[in-house]
Amino acid sequence: MNTLLFPVILAGGKGERFWPLSRKDRPKQFLSLDGSSRSLLQATADRLIKLGDGWDSLWVITSSQIAEGVRQQLPDLPVENLLIESEGRDTAAAVAWTSLEIKQRYGEDAVIGFFPADHWIADEEAFAHTLSAATQLAASTAAIVTLGIKPTFPSTGYGYIEQGEKIGSFNELPAYHVNRFTEKPNRETAETFLSTGRFSWNSGMFVFRAGVVLEELHTHAPEIIEPLEQQGLDIYPQLPKKSIDYALMEKTTLAYVLPVDFGWDDLGDWNAIERLLKTEENPNVELATHVGLDTQGAIIYASNPEDVVVTIGLEDVVIVRDRNVTLVVKKERTQEIKQILKILQSDSRFTDLL
Repeated sequence: MNTLLFPVILAGGKGERFWPLSRKDRPKQFLSLDGSSRSLLQATADRLIKLGDGWDSLWVITSSQIAEGVRQQLPDLPVENLLIESEGRDTAAAVAWTSLEIKQRYGEDAVIGFFPADHWIADEEAFAHTLSAATQLAASTAAIVTLGIKPTFPSTGYGYIEQGEKIGSFNELPAYHVNRFTEKPNRETAETFLSTGRFSWNSGMFVFRAGVVLEELHTHAPEIIEPLEQQGLDIYPQLPKKSIDYALMEKTTLAYVLPVDFGWDDLGDWNAIERLLKTEENPNVELATHVGLDTQGAIIYASNPEDVVVTIGLEDVVIVRDRNVTLVVKKERTQEIKQILKILQSDSRFTDLL
């Protein structure tokens, strides 16, 4: 049984909800958002090289627009382990292409794990223990294993996984068949999910054997895998743009979940900074030189340490100063940053802001 894990970092995202800090030339995965010196991409790579065979077993798939930045951020990554998409087609195409490449090099029993580049993990020892369990399950069973994060509050921003029958324990962690994946619920539904004790947050992390996932893609997403196999990478920009959740995970009968708790956040928007860095001593989260009067519940960021942000009488806002842009938004409306970007994209005056 092959229990070596080939971790793959999905590093093609734009991170638009962290604009203006995240831009075309500096997407979210290139940023450090927790006050450390390592970017999200580098921190993810640091975790994952401990799980396999160091840098030799680590793979990254990214877009052509930021590939050079990935090389600069991860200089120890083997050149042949960096896959560059000519055009982003979402995670289903990325999983299909990478799985084909790893199967060709290492065989259909190679165990592959897919991990977004922008996750924050608190307990790396528990994370490694969990991935060892997932690798054992995937190596011994025709399984597509997902990590389900034990919910700490009724979030309406995450998808959920309902666990079904327990199938056993791996590395002392219980594993369950997946009953269903659900989209982001409303508050009442999320509270109901938590009350049952059967639901986990969908982390977007998956582990499986190359042959297993490719066979399942043939069954449930032939419109993605078959053109790739038959026509090669020239067809890549024409592949359907689908997430792996929609294309496969919501359809397969081979989905299993490990409910886990190692301290996790997907850092989806500016509010995540508060979850990571909020302290009882300070009414605000300050990653800037801030002088405030009667200001609380604010998230304040300035990329230039010489810039001073002054506030008076503000509550529950996000203020971001980066280069030639200042963003001020209520915390409850940070999801609407994408709408602002569409407005900016439609006006040639603002090209350099993107």
